[in-house]
Parts: sequence; structure tokens; C-alpha cells
Amino acid sequence: MLLALKIKLALAVAAGFASPLAVMPWLTNSTPTEISGAQQPFVEMQPGTLSYRAAGDFTHAGRQAAAPLLSVRFAKPFAIMQNQVSSADYQSCVDDVGCRPLNGGATVDADRPVVQVSWHDAEAYANWLSRKTGEHYRLPTDEEWAFAAGTRFKDDGVPVDDRDPSKRWIARYERESNRETPATDSKPRPFGGFGQNEHGLLDVAGNVWEWTSTCFVRTVLDDAGQALSRSPNCGVRVAEGQHRSYVTDFIRDARAGGCVAGVPPSNLGFRLVRESKPWRLRLALQAVIDGVFSIPAWKP
Repeated sequence: MLLALKIKLALAVAAGFASPLAVMPWLTNSTPTEISGAQQPFVEMQPGTLSYRAAGDFTHAGRQAAAPLLSVRFAKPFAIMQNQVSSADYQSCVDDVGCRPLNGGATVDADRPVVQVSWHDAEAYANWLSRKTGEHYRLPTDEEWAFAAGTRFKDDGVPVDDRDPSKRWIARYERESNRETPATDSKPRPFGGFGQNEHGLLDVAGNVWEWTSTCFVRTVLDDAGQALSRSPNCGVRVAEGQHRSYVTDFIRDARAGGCVAGVPPSNLGFRLVRESKPWRLRLALQAVIDGVFSIPAWKP
């Protein structure tokens, strides 16, 4: 009888006849709680065009090649968090057994970003927040992050002789070592400590690099600059900040290792994109599974 009721309620949510949060107590045998991460302000990015240096590693005729400069069109608006996810919001996910605990000694504050989190940690938080609220939260793509970052997104093209890879690496290290905020200034600041960009996002390209959903890709180009082959490696993800970095997905502190190339990020954190429509069907089905089998999202 109870199972049949849960299935009917789940179908009602999926069809749009009932709100996910309204039926959550029946589906999960729990009372919905206010999730502070869903209450923070979002910035609505309007459609537009971005001049974007493609992410990844590019070769031509067996030698390093410059990444293509693309024009990326965003046809639809998207909403992205004004702040990075705070350490207090992440701790709420930990307390609910939805996220992996932070390392010992981590400070939990409502006004500072969570740092020393891996890509998997960020994904777990996004999935937890989606289940809790009925909205779909996810990491931005690298293109979305760059578009939202505006003038704080830096073109990482290196105009040096492609026939001499050593010059390319030296130029990259010199440029990244010359960044605005010294590597020694690694302590997370209160939100707004690195200012606001032209879109209203806070702390973009401060001392917290942000995980994206974009995989590291090796691409072989032909003489016309078109891709002959692409080899994605989704064990390495793009992290964006004062410069673009490629970081192994399980790494929490890039300074301790795991950066593919270049100067490592001072801190690893994240902010999320919120989809415009509720994730009704997935939420409803997940609620039935959780309610029937009582399987937590994550086990320590």
C-alpha cells in the first residue's frame, strides 16, 4: 500500500501536478529542510558570444600547436552562483552524509568558500543539492565559466615558436608566476574579498580556482587546423581561476601534486549552475528508491 502511494506521488511530480518539495515527506519519510546553498544569489547570464581559446593539448605533425581561438555562442541564458559554495554549505552536505568530510583542520564559515575539495567532492555536492531542492545543479562547463568570468577570463594562448617546446613551457610558467595575487596569499578571504566582475560575480580569478565539468582532451590537428582525432581524459578536469589549470579529479590540493602542467592553483573550490527547469522525473524516481530502500547518497 505504501509503495503504491509513493509511486503515484512520484508520477505526480514527474507529470508536474505536484511540487517535489511538497511530496518529499511522503516519498522519503523525512521532513524537507531549508538548504542554505539554494538560497544564495545567482547571476542570470544572458545570451551572448565569447571569444574562447579551446581547452586541452593540441599537436600538429607531431609538434605542439596553439589551441584554436573559437567564437562560442550562448543561445540561452543560464544562472550561475554569484559566490563560490561556502564551507558551511558544504558542511551541511557532509552532515547529511551526502559529501565526503573535509580534511582535518578545515575552517567552516558561512562567508568563505570551501577549499581543498576534489572534482568528485564538487559533483557530490551538486547531486546532493539537486536531490534536496528539486532543482538541477551542476558544475559549469569551461566555456560557461569563461563567459561568466568576463574580462577576468585570460586567454592562455602562448605566441612563441611552436618548433621549440621549451620556449612554450618557459613562457607559460613566466606568465602564470606573474599573476596578480601571489601564490603565498592562499588563505581564503570572505566573499567579495577579490571584488566583483562586470556581470556581478564575486571573487572570479581570486585565489580559489574553480572546478568545471570539462575534461582534458588531446587533439591532433590537420593542416587546416581541423581536428583529426580527439582523446578525452576525464580523469583530469579543467579548473579555472587566474589561469587555466588541468587537475586530476581526485586531487584536493593541487599544490601537493596532480596538476598536468603549469603553476598549480592555490586552492580548489567551485560554484554551480542552476538549470532553469526542475529535475522532476529524476528527483521523483530517486525519491522512490531512497524511500523504499533507504540508501544514503554516500557512505563514509
